Amino acid sequence: MRILYQLLAVLFMVLQGVAGQHFFPRPADPCVLQNGLCFPGICRRPYYWIGTCSNGGSCCVKYVKV
Repeated sequence: MRILYQLLAVLFMVLQGVAGQHFFPRPADPCVLQNGLCFPGICRRPYYWIGTCSNGGSCCVKYVKV
C-alpha cells in the first residue's frame, strides 16, 4: 500500500513538469524555415518562388543581389 503513495507522488511530479508543454507541437512550416512568405497565386517582383505553402499558396523569397 505504501508503494501506491510513492507512485502517486511520482505521477504528480511528472504531470507538473508536462503541464506547460504542448502535447501536439505544430510542425514547422518549411516556407518560414527558408525565410519565405506565403502569397496567394504567384510570386510577383521582387520575390521569386521557392516552394508551396501548406495552404496551397506560393512560398516566395525576396530577391537579394549579392
